[in-house]
Amino acid sequence: MPSAPSDQPPRAWQRMLSGRRLNLLDPSPLDVEISDIAHGLARVARWNGQTYGNHAFSVAEHSLIVEDIALMLKPDLPPHWRQAVLLHDAPEYVIGDMISPFKAVIGEAYKGVEARLQAAIHLRYGLPAEIPQAVKKLAKRADIICAYFEAVELAGFEEKEAAKIFGKPRGFPLNSEGKLHFGLEPLPVARAQQKFMKRFEEIEALREAGNKRKSARTSG
Repeated sequence: MPSAPSDQPPRAWQRMLSGRRLNLLDPSPLDVEISDIAHGLARVARWNGQTYGNHAFSVAEHSLIVEDIALMLKPDLPPHWRQAVLLHDAPEYVIGDMISPFKAVIGEAYKGVEARLQAAIHLRYGLPAEIPQAVKKLAKRADIICAYFEAVELAGFEEKEAAKIFGKPRGFPLNSEGKLHFGLEPLPVARAQQKFMKRFEEIEALREAGNKRKSARTSG
C-alpha cells in the first residue's frame, strides 16, 4: 500500500562520508569538509562523461588545471585567491556538474543553490562569501581556457568549433603538429582525489605561513 501523505517538507540535506549533514537549501559552513569536497569532485565527471580515456575527466582534476592556468595568467596571485580558484567548482561535490545547456534550461533555481553552497564553502575556509570581481573574472577566464583544451583533447570537438564556443587561448604551448595542446589525461578517481587534497593542503600551508609572517611584523 502507498504510504500516507506526510506534512513534513521534503528532505533537503545530504549525508556526507565525513558524517556531516549538509543542507542544500541553507548550507552551514560548519558542515563543509574538504575531505568530502575532494571525494565528491573526484567522482563527478566533466562533459557528462562524454570524454576519451579509460577514466572520466573529473571536476577535481579540472579544478587543479584551472588553478594552474590562473597562476600562468597571474603568477603573483596570493594564496587565498589561489584557494578560491581551486574551489571555484566546489559546490559540484553536492549538486554535480550540470552541463551549460541544461543550466540554461533550469535557470535561476540552480544558480541560487549553487551560490549559497559556494558562499558556505568560502566562509568555511576563511574566504569572503563573495570574492572580488577581479578574482571571479580570473577564475572564469582560466575555466574557459581549460574548457577549450578539454573540448579539443578529450570531448571530440574540432578546433574551429571549440574556438567558436570558448575562444582560442593565446600564449599556450603548441604540439609537434603546431596545434594548441595542454596534454590532458584523465586520472583514476583515487589519484584525482589525492592530488586535489594535496594541492589544497599546500595552499593552506602557504596561507598559514603568510599569516605568521604578517603577525610577526605586526607584533614587532
